[in-house]
Amino acid sequence: MNFVALKMLTGDRAKYLGLIFAIAFCTFLLENQTSIFAGVLKRTGSQILDVTDAAIWVMDAKTEYFEQTKALKDTDLARVRGVDGVEWAVKLFKGAPVARTRAGKFAACILLGLDDATLTGTPRKMLLGSWQRLREPDSIVVDNAGYILLFPDQPLQLERELEMNDHKVRIVGISDASAPFLSNPVVHTRYSQAINFVGRERTQLSYVLVRPQPGVGAEEVCRRIEAQTSLRARTTDQFRWDCIRYYLKNTGIPVNFGITITIALIVGTVVAGQTFYLFTVENLKQFGALKAIGVTNWRLTGMVLLQAFTAGLMGFGLGTGMAAGFFEITLRKIATRGLILTCQSVALTGGCILLVVIIASLLSIRRVVVLEPAAVFRG
Repeated sequence: MNFVALKMLTGDRAKYLGLIFAIAFCTFLLENQTSIFAGVLKRTGSQILDVTDAAIWVMDAKTEYFEQTKALKDTDLARVRGVDGVEWAVKLFKGAPVARTRAGKFAACILLGLDDATLTGTPRKMLLGSWQRLREPDSIVVDNAGYILLFPDQPLQLERELEMNDHKVRIVGISDASAPFLSNPVVHTRYSQAINFVGRERTQLSYVLVRPQPGVGAEEVCRRIEAQTSLRARTTDQFRWDCIRYYLKNTGIPVNFGITITIALIVGTVVAGQTFYLFTVENLKQFGALKAIGVTNWRLTGMVLLQAFTAGLMGFGLGTGMAAGFFEITLRKIATRGLILTCQSVALTGGCILLVVIIASLLSIRRVVVLEPAAVFRG
């Protein structure tokens, strides 16, 4: 009977292929959009994850996400260092100066000023040059995407000059920093230079980076810092999720992606369900003949389920392959770097396709179960 069911499924090639491609297209859209959605949200905390030296970020009590900074007092650094359980604490500056090339090309940058003594937070993935050269005067490290934006169609080259706030700076390294949420160059330099590139204000300190002492949990140190200083302290992972929650709550990103995902699911369900239902209706004579020779409703139900799950599995596999191919092609593009097909997206989409298959099966099973063989042959 299983062989008969599969022969019935593939008998009409046009409807068979239409059913598979409807499920494949639904799968592709769902996996594509959910993976891009996850990748875009991950970018909101990419500069946080790039700082691998520290485990805790200390900031103003009202700070909600990475881009929102309110300068701390220089004395706050000493207060944090005095908290029990803190091994060391260093300062970090974040600004957004405009970088200009000699050719006139310019772009607003994400400027990170690192502690002069330790250079905590320097990018560890370097494509060219060395982050140790940041100790040289007027030196910066720029990320690869930012370099291409500022020097389009030109090879990677050190010692190129930029202008920031009437200061000439030299590129001493090109990093492979994680893609930021906005397509701005990511620039690293020393703290003392960064505040000059942006312009001095009364207070400059954006964040304090902290490492807890061995044997003391990061979350426990965060609680101690908040209790003693009234500042906000978050672990790296907590701060990254703060950024994600902020963008989910205060931007239109989830709505826009949610609309596309919902449409893909509805279209996939309607098209696949209708195609499979029409396929079942056109094969009612065959089902009627099987009933006439004594095949039970349970056996016919199993045949319909086999047909539906076979088509669903093939469509899901084809759609997943299409999605994997898409991300493989775009992975090395500057604008889409870091966007990958996630296993969570594949699992979620698999659950949705299973739902589509079940709905399509139920519509067809009902028609087969109530079928009267005599009525079919009279028609």
